Amino acid sequence: MKYKFLLGLVLICFQLEAQQHKNYQQKINGTKLTFDMQAIPAGEFSMGSKNGNADELPVHKVKLDAFWMSKLEVTWDIFEPFLYKDYEKSNSTNVSAEIDAVTRPTKPYLDMTFGMGKQNYPALAMTQYSAIQFCKWLYVRTGVFYRLPTEAEWEYACRAGTDTEFSFGNDEKRLKEFAWYKDNSEKKTQPVGLKKPNAWGLHDMYGNVAEWTYDQYTTDFYASSENAKNPVAIADKLYPLVVRGGSYEDDAKYLRSAARATSDPAWKQIDPQIPKSNWWFPEAPFIGIRLVRPLVQPTKEQIDAYYNKPPIKDF
Repeated sequence: MKYKFLLGLVLICFQLEAQQHKNYQQKINGTKLTFDMQAIPAGEFSMGSKNGNADELPVHKVKLDAFWMSKLEVTWDIFEPFLYKDYEKSNSTNVSAEIDAVTRPTKPYLDMTFGMGKQNYPALAMTQYSAIQFCKWLYVRTGVFYRLPTEAEWEYACRAGTDTEFSFGNDEKRLKEFAWYKDNSEKKTQPVGLKKPNAWGLHDMYGNVAEWTYDQYTTDFYASSENAKNPVAIADKLYPLVVRGGSYEDDAKYLRSAARATSDPAWKQIDPQIPKSNWWFPEAPFIGIRLVRPLVQPTKEQIDAYYNKPPIKDF
């Protein structure tokens, strides 16, 4: 009887979890801004590729809990109120002291759109630290914990249940239906969401801008994460960190689901500040953000630890 009772409780929990895990639209409180989140189911997949580069090996099984991922790359429409406090105040009905206290990026000394467009265009060239602080601003605005995807979450969501080189198969010629890249982008970003989504409703996973993950890049991490659950390589140094998806300036081979790329100090080469900015990569107009929300929100202590990790100085 006790066993049946416990089993019943477990089934109820699973049913409640399933009911809660649906696509939704997030409103940013006090503004007219919204963004869409897609429900990504829990599951197992084969991470990596035998047909790619050496750092995509070994192909290994990874298990992941359910989460949500933003349907689109984060646009300037959403990022700009975080970037400019005065802009946020002029476009909001409420800016609390807590929101006001969030650390903002230093004002960029360049046009960070690089002349490629702003409304509905992806936000560009922020550092990983800047991307995490943007997530903190969203948390204060919404009460919902948003973060960067882990490398495993990014590839799992990109594949959307497939094991081919791209989520639509292996035919590279079809890439133009799903991505802005070197062959069709005219050397610039394009408004988000114009290309076909993958099977899980995510647009622009390939191309447009490459996207930050939370992971440190190492060549041997795959060998140590076989059958791991929710693996992540937590960064303890500034470079290199993992970016995924390729960008508007990349060839098709860099847009594959398993393809890995890394951050580089050269992205700050023209930054005149000493030490160099924690916030911007003035030579990386090809980097952007996509958001993740775990199904189960972490504790307040875990959230604070994620958002309040001090930046590593870049000399």
